[in-house]
Parts: sequence; C-alpha cells; structure tokens
Amino acid sequence: MAAGPVPWSRRAGDGRAGAGRGAGREGERALVEMKVLSVGMVQGSDGNVVVLKEADGDRLLVIAVGLAEASAIALQLQGMQPPRPLTHDLIVNLVRRMQGEIVRVVVHDLRDETFIGQIDIQTEHGIMEVDARPSDAIAVALRADAPIYVAEPVLEMAAVRSDILSGDSSEE
Repeated sequence: MAAGPVPWSRRAGDGRAGAGRGAGREGERALVEMKVLSVGMVQGSDGNVVVLKEADGDRLLVIAVGLAEASAIALQLQGMQPPRPLTHDLIVNLVRRMQGEIVRVVVHDLRDETFIGQIDIQTEHGIMEVDARPSDAIAVALRADAPIYVAEPVLEMAAVRSDILSGDSSEE
C-alpha cells in the first residue's frame, strides 16, 4: 500500500542529495515509494538494469546492475527459491536471527552517475542505516518484503516519465 512521499530525517548538510531541504523540518526531505517494474539485459549490450516505477505516479528510475544482482532480483520476482540461500537471502536471515527487521531501503543520492543506497534495519537500539549498492538493497528488500524508496532529489535528477519510454509522448 503506497502512502506517497514520506519524510526522511537526516542531519542537515550531510552531503547527500537534498540534505537540509524538502518536506518539513530542517534535515527532512521527501522519499517516494517505488516498485520494481522489471529487470533485464539492455538490448545490444552486456549490461543489465532494474527499472523502478513510482508507486503512485508515472516516473521511472533505471539503475544499472551487475549480472549477479539482476539474477537475484529476477529470481525473487519470479518466486523461484534456490535450494540453498543466496547472498541476499543470507543477509535477510542474519538480520532476522539477530532480532532485527529490514524496514526499508532507500536510494538517497546520485554521485558521478552512480546511485547510492542504504538498507534501514530496526534494531533494539533504533534504526541502523547500512550503506549498500542499490542493486543489493533492492534484492534484499524483495526478500524481506520491505518497501523501496527513492529520495525526491534523486528522482528529479534521474527519473524519466513512463510515457516517454512507451513512445506515448502525445500531449493533450
């Protein structure tokens, strides 16, 4: 169930996209919930991408991912269960065994054409923010049934509208 943008608390001036600006008090900015639309190979290359779609909108975010991460995401989307846990399954299992809960993943920055992400884990001491490649964070989120968010400033920099990709660029 998508609830639209949610505030994301950060210390002002921490160097991340939009720090100190955005929705609400100083240091907060909006996060937008995203869903995995697809994952696959880029035609005519050996690259892979995951495509995230805004849960309550029409913006898409295309993120380049490695083959192993693309495979891990695709396996989960297809509901396939390997006979033994893969790395992302192991991460989720470790967090749960240590009484933690993966509450969300966030793509919070874009630096030098590289997306920066994190996994937020609820512990007995509060939320622990763990730096992660977005591809790994997405694979973990799918296994933990955790929501995926992207910071609004990242979407403003890198998102495309879904009608542009579908070729429906007609204006009414």
